[in-house]
Amino acid sequence: MSKRWTHSGSPPEPVAMNHQHIATGTNAVTAPARHAGRKGGLARYVIAAALARTADGGAVVAVVLLVSSSGGPGTLAGTFGACITAPHLLGPFVARPLDLARDGRKVIAAACLLYATALTAGVLAYGRAPALVSALLLAVAGTCGPLLTGGISSRLPAIAGPQLRTQRRAQGWDVATYGIGGTAGPSLVAALASWGSPTAAALALATAAGAAAVCVLLLPPAAPDRGGDRGKILKPGPTLMLMARTGHLRRTTYVTMTVALSVAALPVTAVHMTKILGVESGTAAVLTAAYGLGNLVGSVTVMVSPLTGDPDRLTRRLALCVVVGLGAVAMSHSFALSISAFALTGILNALFFAATLAARTEYAPPALQGQVFIWVAALKITSGSAGTALAGSLTGLDVRLPLLLGISGTTAAVLAATLEKRAGGRFCERPVSR
Repeated sequence: MSKRWTHSGSPPEPVAMNHQHIATGTNAVTAPARHAGRKGGLARYVIAAALARTADGGAVVAVVLLVSSSGGPGTLAGTFGACITAPHLLGPFVARPLDLARDGRKVIAAACLLYATALTAGVLAYGRAPALVSALLLAVAGTCGPLLTGGISSRLPAIAGPQLRTQRRAQGWDVATYGIGGTAGPSLVAALASWGSPTAAALALATAAGAAAVCVLLLPPAAPDRGGDRGKILKPGPTLMLMARTGHLRRTTYVTMTVALSVAALPVTAVHMTKILGVESGTAAVLTAAYGLGNLVGSVTVMVSPLTGDPDRLTRRLALCVVVGLGAVAMSHSFALSISAFALTGILNALFFAATLAARTEYAPPALQGQVFIWVAALKITSGSAGTALAGSLTGLDVRLPLLLGISGTTAAVLAATLEKRAGGRFCERPVSR
C-alpha cells in the first residue's frame, strides 16, 4: 500500500526521498504520456530559462545606469532598482495561478511578455513622464520576476522525466542558467550601454524576455498533478504552513536562507578586501568574476556527474562545504589566494543550489510544486538582500566580520537541521494511506 499526503498533510518524514512520486500512485497511468516526446525538451528549457534569467539579472543594472547616465539622483536610481527586485517577495502570491493552470507554460509565457512590455514602457517613460510612472511600470515587471526564475524551474521535473539521475543532471543545467543570467545580463547591459545607451540595453533585455516567452511555449506540455481537483491547490499562506510542517522542506528552506545570507556578503566583501590585499579597488570585479566562473564550473560538474543520495543530507553537507569556501575567503591574505577562494566558494555554492533544487523537486507535493519553488526562491532573495545590507553595515568594523557571521549562522543552521533530523521529525504530519 503506497503512502500519499493530502493537501492538509505532509510527506512521511522517515522516507529518505519521495522522488518516485512522478511515476507512482495516481500518476502511474499518466507518467508515460506526460514524458513521451521529451527529446529536445531540455535544450529548449535551457534556452528559455537563460533568456528569461538574463533579462531578470540585467534589469537592475540597466535601470540604475539609465538614471545615473542622465544625471538623476542616486536615490532615484536606487528606487528604480528596488522596484525591479523588491516585488520578487510577492512571488508566492503570484505563483498560485501556475499550479491552478491547465497549462503552466501559458502562465509563464504571459509573465515573460508582461515583463518585457512593462520594462520597455518603464524605460521609455523615464524623462517623458513623472518618475512615479516609470517606477510603477518597473514594479509591474519586478512582480513578474519570480515566474521567470522559480516559476520556470518548476517546469523542469516534468521535462527531465522520472529517472532520478536524469533529473539531477537537468538540475545542473538549471543552475547553469542562473549563472548565465547573473553573468550575461549585467555584462550585456554594460556592453550595450557603453556602445549605445542604457535605454538600448534595457530594450535588449526586454527583447530577451519576449523571446523567452516564445521558447517557453515550445516546451513539452505537462498535465497538472492535481488530478482535476483544484481544491488541492492551497493559497500562499497555507502552502507556507505546509512547508513549515514538512521536515524536509522546512530544513531545506532555512538552510537555504542562511547560505543565501552568507554568500550575499561576497560582492561587498570583495570591494573592501582590495584594501587589505593591497590592490586597486577596481580589481574587486576580478574576485566577483572568479565567483561567477566557479559557479558555472560547479554547474558543469553536476551536469557531468549528477549528485546522488538524499537531498536532505546533501543540502546539509554541501552547506558546510560552502562554509569551508567562506572560511577560505576570510583567511586569504594574497590576491591570488583570494581569487582561488572566491572561485571555490562559487563551485560549492552551485553544488549546494543543485541540492536544494533536488529537495524542492522531490519533497514538494506535486500539486503545489510551483508554489514551493517560488516560496523558497522568495525567502532566499529576502535573506540575500538582508545579507548584502548587513555586510554593508559591518565591513566598516572589520572586512571579514560579515563572512564570520555567515559561517557561524550557516553552521548553526546545519547543526539545527541535523539535530532535528535525528530527533525523528516529530513536527511532521502523519502520511495518509491510500
